[in-house]
Amino acid sequence: MRGRDSRWAKVAGATAVVLLGAGCGTGGGGGDSAFGRDAAQAEIVAAVEKAGLPESDLPGAGGATPTDATPGPAPSTERERLQERAAACSAAWQYVGPPVDGSRPGVEKAVTALVGEDWVQGERQVEKLDEKGGTMLQITLRKRGWVLYARHTGAQQGLGVEIVALHATETACMNRFTEQERKVLFGEDAEQG
Repeated sequence: MRGRDSRWAKVAGATAVVLLGAGCGTGGGGGDSAFGRDAAQAEIVAAVEKAGLPESDLPGAGGATPTDATPGPAPSTERERLQERAAACSAAWQYVGPPVDGSRPGVEKAVTALVGEDWVQGERQVEKLDEKGGTMLQITLRKRGWVLYARHTGAQQGLGVEIVALHATETACMNRFTEQERKVLFGEDAEQG
């Protein structure tokens, strides 16, 4: 990822936490009403289920917030308000927890399922994280104005935490942010490329 795509990917990760943690509704982000946030979310969830990926303890995007959960506080800063707006341009699913056998092949299966739904697979990146076999895999997919990053991160050293995420953002919706808003969201990264 380079330049602007890299910055949006950083916000995508941050907004996935807001989106998933808040149990946000699935209103449309704009753009193609035939393929909006609801449709992207449904395809992500179906791909996750078909791939047999581990269950997440986080409420799913668009899913009901557990009854014993306290609603998140209203955004109090400009950056929090912008992150909430960015979440409205997103559809996501993620697992963060102890390593689970078969989760990396599960990401590959989820990508195959998404390709079956007309997502076009693009660039694939693999990075070595440590000397004990920890890696980060990222596969980019595109469909009708949406960009999806399928990621698997498994570090073998330290705490042994695994992260599996499928996060899509709608390009037209994200492009509604002004230059000043991007600076608030991304800080110094907004100045680059």
